[in-house]
Amino acid sequence: MGWEQVTEAEAVALVGWFRHARNPQRQRRRPGSPQAGSVNPETGKPRLRAGYAPATIAHNLTVVHGFYAFHMHFGRGPVLNPVPENHARRAALSHRSPLKTRAEHRRGRLRPKLSARQPRAMSDQQWQELFEQMRCTRDRALLSCYVSSGARASELLGVELGDVDWTKGQLWVITKGTRARQPVPASPEALAHLATYLDETGLPADGVPIWRTRRGEPRPLTYWAARRIIQRAVEKLDLNWTLHDLRHTAATRMARDPELTLVEVQTILRHAHISTTELYTVVGLDDLVDKLAAHYSRPVQPTSWPTQYAADDIEAVFGGGQ
Repeated sequence: MGWEQVTEAEAVALVGWFRHARNPQRQRRRPGSPQAGSVNPETGKPRLRAGYAPATIAHNLTVVHGFYAFHMHFGRGPVLNPVPENHARRAALSHRSPLKTRAEHRRGRLRPKLSARQPRAMSDQQWQELFEQMRCTRDRALLSCYVSSGARASELLGVELGDVDWTKGQLWVITKGTRARQPVPASPEALAHLATYLDETGLPADGVPIWRTRRGEPRPLTYWAARRIIQRAVEKLDLNWTLHDLRHTAATRMARDPELTLVEVQTILRHAHISTTELYTVVGLDDLVDKLAAHYSRPVQPTSWPTQYAADDIEAVFGGGQ
């Protein structure tokens, strides 16, 4: 069918196919691979499901809707957009003050229900185990810069030699979205690993990223190569950490530092809204293991009442003084 004749019925068929089809990128041919959708007991993170995630379906619907909205503006394509608009969402977001609480609205037709994803951060022990799996100075320097700066993967991979401020302990990156050049912090340990890496491999030329490949002719390290560094390490540890979890780890460490305010953490992470930074203040059950163990080991304290209350009144209200 030509794209000019598509109706909502075809959009319904598309969503139905997404919900039942298997994603070819999720196929695991290696013997003993964990089952898709299962939860790793060490990290608490679910593995990717065999099909398409609800967020993927919602993203595809948004893209198709935008495609037809663009052509409808010029009088091309069908009369009605095959992906129905959500009028409740449009009404809730129109003329809204940023100081007011965001109003709730119903999901649009065909839109899947999206669950709120909580950030996943490594514990100190898990981070140390992952760091010990790094086989060269470049990988150790790269991970140290990630976990101390909280920079996104693509941002840090584009850092050049002129972007390193050794005196102030910061790196200049091209931020996501605005494409503005902004500084991010770097710990003294990360800068020490970076200096060792540059001393071993030599200084790169002007305009060339500092992170380069180690095999063959030196080339800039791509996102897929950096992701493979993490994948090799977590496969040995039987974990499922990702490259973006390093940013979550850095953000969680900063948000839980009593010496840093939430606004300061928002500035470091370059979040547009402080509500995004607040997600990293949520305390998980794994973080309360020691406190829960101490709670269970403490004996139950007997109930006591102030002496100014009469025993008959306590018994009448609480039943036998309990």
